[in-house]
Amino acid sequence: MLKKMVVSALLAGFVTGLIVAVLQTIMLEPLILEAELYETGQLVHFADVTREMPDVEIEWDVMRVVLTFVASVATYVAFALMAVAIFAYVNTRGITISPRQGILWGLAGYAALILLPSLGLAPELPGMYAAELRPRQLWWAGTVIASGVGIGLLVFGKDWVKWGIGLFLIALPHIIGAPHPDAFGGVVPPELAAEFTGRSLGMSAINWGLLGMLVAYFWNAENKA
Repeated sequence: MLKKMVVSALLAGFVTGLIVAVLQTIMLEPLILEAELYETGQLVHFADVTREMPDVEIEWDVMRVVLTFVASVATYVAFALMAVAIFAYVNTRGITISPRQGILWGLAGYAALILLPSLGLAPELPGMYAAELRPRQLWWAGTVIASGVGIGLLVFGKDWVKWGIGLFLIALPHIIGAPHPDAFGGVVPPELAAEFTGRSLGMSAINWGLLGMLVAYFWNAENKA
């Protein structure tokens, strides 16, 4: 059993991590590199968008791209290990999760770890104002836990009481409020920040759906072998 779980997680996490790394390198890395140019002062944002901006070439760092691939694979292998453990537990209760159902499970993970926390703390680029790191980490962790438990109660709850508690847990971190800086500002153009947020959330939805599908596929394949 343990060997099948590890093999399934490694395969699903490796494939997903590679795809995530490619998408991030193509779609997110250029925005991050551009934001770093604003952060260092090589580019300057003006309110008057008709003013001519300096032509600065973005330089790619090969080692940075390699580390992105390594980090993505390691991260999604870890997520795949958690997912396959959940799928194995569900199997012990006589429920088999198909790859199509795996997509929904993956999107549930996306909602708990990415989407719901982003309602308070959106993805950030270098050079953007933010509150102190420690309070943000605590709020994010609390939001993930509350969201995960809340979603679980909504999915597996049998009555209105559990559903109501689930909705309350999902809403609670946002009622409390995420930590934010005392003032808005930063050197990064808001248009660039908005594009980064949209791409990050959209890509994450694809990545988590893919992860759920692949974990379910490889887990079922290992069980049939």
